[in-house]
This record gives sequence, structure tokens and C-alpha cells, in this order.
Amino acid sequence: MEEKIINLLKNNRKSFTTVEIADYLNMSDTEGLKEVQALLIDMQKKHKLHVARSGNYIHFKHTNMRVGQLLVKPQGYGFLDIPGEDNIFIPPGKMSNAIDGDKVLVEIKSSDGSGTEGVVKEFLSRDSNLIVGEFYYEKGKGKIIPENPAIKINVEIDDKKTNGAANGHKVRIRLKGKPDSKGVYRAEVEKVIGHRDEPGIDILTVIYRYGMEAEFSPKIESELKNVPNEVNNISFEKRKDLREEKIFTIDGLDAKDLDDGICIKKLDNDNLVLGVHIADVSHYVEEGTHIDKEGYRRATSVYLTDRVVPMLPQKLSNGICSLNENVDRLTMSCDMEFDSNGNLVNHEIYQSVINSKKRMNYRDVNKIIEGNETPEGYENFVSELKQMHELSKILRKKKEQRGSLDFDLDEPYVVVDKQGLPLDIKSRERGEAEKMIEDFMVVANETVAEQIFFMKYPFLYRVHGDPREEKIQDFLKFISILGYKVDGKVKEIHPKAMQKILDSLSDKKEFMIFSRLLLRSMQKAEYSPINIGHFGLASKYYTHFTSPIRRYPDLTVHRLLKKSLVENDYASDTINNLSKVLPELAAHTSERERNAINCEREVLDMKKAEYMESHVGEYFKGMVTSVQTFGMFIELDNQVEGLIKLDEMNNASKEKFYFDEATFSIKSQQNPRGYRLGDDVEIMVKSASKKDRKVEFVLPELAKEDVKVK
Repeated sequence: MEEKIINLLKNNRKSFTTVEIADYLNMSDTEGLKEVQALLIDMQKKHKLHVARSGNYIHFKHTNMRVGQLLVKPQGYGFLDIPGEDNIFIPPGKMSNAIDGDKVLVEIKSSDGSGTEGVVKEFLSRDSNLIVGEFYYEKGKGKIIPENPAIKINVEIDDKKTNGAANGHKVRIRLKGKPDSKGVYRAEVEKVIGHRDEPGIDILTVIYRYGMEAEFSPKIESELKNVPNEVNNISFEKRKDLREEKIFTIDGLDAKDLDDGICIKKLDNDNLVLGVHIADVSHYVEEGTHIDKEGYRRATSVYLTDRVVPMLPQKLSNGICSLNENVDRLTMSCDMEFDSNGNLVNHEIYQSVINSKKRMNYRDVNKIIEGNETPEGYENFVSELKQMHELSKILRKKKEQRGSLDFDLDEPYVVVDKQGLPLDIKSRERGEAEKMIEDFMVVANETVAEQIFFMKYPFLYRVHGDPREEKIQDFLKFISILGYKVDGKVKEIHPKAMQKILDSLSDKKEFMIFSRLLLRSMQKAEYSPINIGHFGLASKYYTHFTSPIRRYPDLTVHRLLKKSLVENDYASDTINNLSKVLPELAAHTSERERNAINCEREVLDMKKAEYMESHVGEYFKGMVTSVQTFGMFIELDNQVEGLIKLDEMNNASKEKFYFDEATFSIKSQQNPRGYRLGDDVEIMVKSASKKDRKVEFVLPELAKEDVKVK
């Protein structure tokens, strides 16, 4: 019902009375009107709608008011982050004492070609009064330096509330109420994370700063005692026994939580049946338990350089749920029959029990399907793997024909030693084995989503909205300034048009830069109970079904499959309850996913900067990836990006460099062509700061003598 109200207000510029909304919902009787009124009041309190001066209800997008998360930059300015909308710039001094991460109400004051500007009118809520920082004593009072440089507050911690913290300790504090008349917050140390110089504390500090927990609570540890170590025969009831089938897993060498197993068979009609078997986590994680509540709170596993912050405890994620080799495991299976053209002609979704015949890895499988080499132990699986590879190529071609986008961007990772010190920065290889598993998981997700969609059962979809036309037009205008033209005009945005843009730029040396820019023009994928399709995959129906060990939405999808397909639970109470809880679940898991991505990026940036600290003064070759009014960013071959500041270029040279907006370049009179996007340049590493997570470069000919070359 809440979703219907939001859609009504969003799609109409006028405001509505309570009676009008009740009429729209067919709830005009006395009891219905009371229920609608209570819901509207609750939605108002949660700032999901706005109340006009008339007392009527209206959607925020039809007013000059917006609700979102305040993101403050160290320089003092900030942005209001609103999912699905452009950020709103908040100037310094216009934040009404709100701090980074707060949910706030903002009034838009101006909107012109340079962007939208606003002022914080009201602090609404704070996800947490917890702040992570470095502890120190000053005049007998405990203080902290917040890890987030955007948080600039004065905190005092009474000596009895320090929890044993000493100078140099990384801690998590809890703010106590509002600041006093002098702007000072009172706080207590809730957790001592460890000393700043201890190995691994750097990443652990980031983990806690993003509101994550490295450990599980005693209540959860107590519940884990009831989780079995082995599958018992009682669990086989109502399940298809597939333990004799030639099912196996393919994952990375270091993977421990094995979500998915696969198998393939050829039928007498030459059709292929692909079986995708996913760990049945929902059998062990019951709704309402402490394990389930913590899984919901975390919503996703987070992968950080040398460790994982798991959604579920290891006894589940690496143990009874993981599809380990030669042990019985409970699964949810999706069998899909394909003809020679890759068309899905039949499918079945059901509960099962399997016994994986081999724990394979991408490296070895790539040797078989790419190099025709058979590693030891794979002799009995070669024909199935090659059959799977042929099917995956057919499925991939079908995806491409409908317009599925593949930006094919390299994914860097940092190699560290046992102490967590970075040794090297590499790119993850994406071979045919990796692509094959991706193809199979995508088609399984689509198959599950399509079946439930047509059953009209409440469901959780993975959606990706169409990009806004002006964003794509801005991108096309930008590349035209750089001298490139794309055939045709993008008037009706559809995946094939985006694919055509990518294809037309694929042979350009700046393709990697263009791919990233185009990707940023897209909306972010998210979870929703309303199916709008997945633009990036050019898919009408999509969900996340294949990773319930590490994603709560997948676990939810499994539960919904059991309610609809196994239990046939179509009771009105069940349907109504699901319709109420799914919107909030979708919003929460989408937000936690964004939080996890930001955490992963911050750790990666920190480790990249730490790696470059030992390369200050050294020369590297790179490419200009961005040109701004304040300087240009250079990306090295190892995907470390650093800034060359325009001011410093001018301070170190008799030339007068300037930013040329017409060509997005940095020029001087002596160098009229200037430095442009995609140019190859040689740089010297001027500085690198693990603490600030940034790297600065300098052009060798402009390097000052105080930068020592190693």
C-alpha cells in the first residue's frame, strides 16, 4: 500500500488529501480511512512524503525540498545524496550542525547550468552515534581525531569512560546526546580496536568506520551450537536426490564460501540441460533468529584485500552451507533446457540435495577450455566442461544480440604480505571460465525471476533503470569535444544504443576512460519489489538467486521461492505481509550494498597509496584520465591514479598553464595543444599518503629538487 501511495504522488504534480488517497486505494470506508490516515502519518514521520501548507500530501520531487544523506568533504562543503537523483551541492556553513552521514531535509535554493545548490533545513536522523578515530589525551581529557576527515566535531571523553584506551589507539566512541553550548560532545569509548601500528588495524579501522562488525555477538555464537556439521537424512524430505549426479563447483583459488554447483546433460533431442544448484541457506537460517537479524543488518559480505567480513558466521558460510567437495549439501536447484540456439524451452525450480564431485578453480578450468590442457584430477570432467563452454558462448551471444552491456573494465587488487603490507598491484584476470560461470548465473537469475513474475507473487527483483537521456547526451557532447563522433542520435534510450556507443569506441586508446564515463552516466542497480527490468543486462526479469551465503536478497529470494513453489502459501495474510516488508528490505539491502562498495573502494585506495609510499621519487608512465580546473589525473599501468595540481605546475615553471574548457585540456602558450584526455605522459611520484588515501604526481621536467629520486 505504501508503494502505491508513493507512485501516486510521484506520478502526479498535484497534492492529495487523505480522502483522495483512500479513494485511490479503494479504502474509503471508515476503517480503511483510519488505516490510510495512520499510514500517511507514519510516512510523514519517516519523510517518505511531504506535507504541503494546505495539509495535503505531495511527493518531494514536486517541491523544492529533498531528503537524503549528507556527504561532507574535508574542505567543508558537502552534497546531499539522493538515490536515483543528481547530488545537491551544500556550501560551507549551510549544514545546520549536521555531520557527514546524517539524514537531512534540504531546501533547494538555486539550480542553474553549474548544478543544484541547497541548504540544510532540518537534521532528521543519524544512522549511528558511533564515530571511529584515533584516541589521545589532552589536558586530562580523552579526545579523538575522527578517521573521517569530513567529521569536524569537538569531543571530550571522561577518564572513567575510556575503556582502557591509550594514546595511539584506534577506537569507536558513542556520542551522548547533543553538543553543549560550546559545541562540545560528550562521549564514551565503546570499543578499542587496536593500536595504529599493529598489523591489520588499518583495515579493521575502516571496517568499523563503515558501521560493520568484525565479530559476531555471543547470542549468535550460542545459536550456532544448534547448527549441525553434517546434513542428516531427515533434511532430505521433499527434496530431489541428486547426489549421484556429476555436479561440481568452479570458484577462485582462495574461495571458501561455495554458493553454486553446476552440471550439464545432453538429451536425446540434442538439447542441453544446465543444472544450477545453489546452497540452501534458508534451511539453516530461520527468520527471526539472531543469526537472521544480523544477516539482515549486514546484508552482504564485504571483501577487503586480505580478509572477508562475512554476512554469516563461518560455521554456515564455510561449513554446512558451502558446497564443499564430496559431502552432502542441501540446495535449491534450477534445471534449464536449451535448444541449439540457446533458447530456453523448459525449466524446473525445486529443492534438492547434492554431493559435489569436485571443487574446481578458474585457473585449471581455463587451462582446459582455453588451452586444451588437462590438469591432474580433471580427466573425468573434460567433456562436460567443454560442453558447458560451448553453451555459455551461445548464451553470451544471445545476451549481446539483445543489447546486454559489458564494459569489460579491469578490476585491480593489492597483493599483501602476512603483515598486511602491500607488495604489488595486479588486475584480476577474467578468462573464459569466469565468463562461463557469470553466463550461467545470469540465466538462472533470469529464469527464476520470470517464473515468479508471471505467478504474480510478491518478490524481490534486481533492477536497473534506464539512464536519463540528458546524461547520455552530456557524454556524447563530451566525446565530441575530444574529436570523436558516434553514429546516430540517442533519443530513445535502450541497451542496444549503449552497446553501439561502446562498440564504436572500442578501438580508441581512450576506450577504458570512455567506458568508465559511460558507466557513470548509468543509474545504479538496486533491489526492488517492483520489476522494471535490468537495463544493463537488457533483461526484462532479473533477480539475485545465486549467492545466498553472501547476499541477504538472495536468501530472501530462496524463502520466497519456498513459500510460492514448495509450500504454495498464497494466503492473503502472507501476501499482505510480504507486500509490506519487501519495500523496506529492498531499500535496506540496496543501501548496505552501496556502503560495502564504498568500504571496499576506500580500503583499495588506502592500500594503493601505501604501496606508492615506497615509490616516491620514482618515474612511471601513465595516461591522462581526467582534466579538471584544478589539475589533471594520471592513471599508471597498475591502476594507481594520482593528481598533478595546476597551481604546482605554475609554481614550478615560467610557463602559465591554464584549463581550457573548450577542449578539456591544460595548455600554455608554449604548449598550445596541451595535455588532453588519453595522452601518454611520464610522471614522477611526488607524494603518497596512506592516511589521506591519495597520491600526487609531478611532471619530471617540473619536479623540484627537494623530491628525492630513489
